[in-house]
Amino acid sequence: MSTLVLELRQGDLMVVNGAPIRFRSRTRIELAARARFLFGKQIMAPEGANTPARRIYFALQTAYIGADEEREGGRIAARNLIAEFQEATTSATARDLLAQALAAAEGDDGYVALKLARRVMRHEEEVLGIAPLAAPRREMAQA
Repeated sequence: MSTLVLELRQGDLMVVNGAPIRFRSRTRIELAARARFLFGKQIMAPEGANTPARRIYFALQTAYIGADEEREGGRIAARNLIAEFQEATTSATARDLLAQALAAAEGDDGYVALKLARRVMRHEEEVLGIAPLAAPRREMAQA
């Protein structure tokens, strides 16, 4: 595995393998081993899960970076929420993206699952005419 270099600002939050870390100063870190992580605006607070697609994202997030005892519950919630969304939507694209997201989550590739869920969230925001959540910062670079 190549090393992943992350640049984080003072006050940024990062969750690594279920442990939240807040940075007190600007820092650059290297992840040299496989880890389940999200940082910055990729992390959705529970109160942000206020639409069907956002609830799916939050469930997938819990399955990915939640504490060990929370992860299976996140997967179960994601399965149920995705099934409900797929049944209710008229968008074949959204159904396909969610099927791919669920497959990724169940294959222990939570980062890909969340990336796909963010696409469904953007689609939902356009269809419903609601304000988007802030996009994740793009401060990641491969070393």
